Amino acid sequence: MGRARAAAWERPERFFAPSYGEAREGFRAEAERAGARLEHLALEPLGPQGEALTIDIAWLGASSPSRTVLHSSGVHGAEGFAGSAVQRALLQAPPALNLDQALVLIHVLNPFGMAWLRRANEHNVDLNRNCLTGGQVWTGAPACYRALDRLLNPPTPPRRDGFYGRALGAVLRYGLGPVRQAVAGGQYEFPRGLFYGGHALEPGPRLYRDWLRGRLGAVDRVVAIDVHTGLGPWGRASVFDEGGADEPGADSAGYAVRGGLVNAIGAWLPQARVRALTQEFGTYASLRVLHALREENRWHFHGAGDLAHPSKARLRAALCPSSASWRRRVLAQGTALARAACEGRLEV
Repeated sequence: MGRARAAAWERPERFFAPSYGEAREGFRAEAERAGARLEHLALEPLGPQGEALTIDIAWLGASSPSRTVLHSSGVHGAEGFAGSAVQRALLQAPPALNLDQALVLIHVLNPFGMAWLRRANEHNVDLNRNCLTGGQVWTGAPACYRALDRLLNPPTPPRRDGFYGRALGAVLRYGLGPVRQAVAGGQYEFPRGLFYGGHALEPGPRLYRDWLRGRLGAVDRVVAIDVHTGLGPWGRASVFDEGGADEPGADSAGYAVRGGLVNAIGAWLPQARVRALTQEFGTYASLRVLHALREENRWHFHGAGDLAHPSKARLRAALCPSSASWRRRVLAQGTALARAACEGRLEV
């Protein structure tokens, strides 16, 4: 890491915005300073202050590239604070690009979730379980998820109800692997439940798909990096290779996901060779993160749903800790992976 970047990481707060609106404003300002071409995809829902919500796109490099690094953030709403920070840091010191190459930054694919401190979108859809391709249908749920519905999605406002003990009981009864797969793999039967994949492709992913086809329909090679938080050891960047060439040392999430966004890019851009990577920054233990998701979901459906409730702050803290050291590690590791892709070290 160069001295300038090392010094910048000492003040991570300059990249980590306190709200979606400030993250969007900062991203667009950094993009303009970097000379990027800016676009946006407008969505119908509004933010907490009645503000417009958009997917913003910053394009650096060749206007008609043969090779593209596609870097996306915020498909899981409140996870977007970290991905946005990485993208703003990249714009402050853009990687060198070849004449036939572009770096395209997709800022917050789920702006509703980020603005309202939710993981899901305005329809409670987990957009990373929504992007089904190849004739897959938006139906079904694992039998174990059905058995755990009352534990995962109680029809009451947030309150103490022995979640951790009951969750441990479920693991002892069904086994850790089956419970992890059932809970996190995606389900299409419980519209108010966690990890709900919807019943059709949602407006945000549909706009993104159409934009990709229109703007990258002739590209030859794509390295797609999608940034997430909440899974894995504290401050560690795990990289899941979702397709394409094998990456030595790539980690496994321990469960299979249906309808993953980055997995769908190959189907949406059939003319291109696509390397699809998910970069996940660990925060707290999985049960703590799941409990934060559960309590926010209860507040959304069985409370007032406003941002003032503690469940909102706890979810944000679970997905984007305030620790300066954690944030420095996110910036360093996040920008390093994007730069490696731009330098051709992650080719398809």
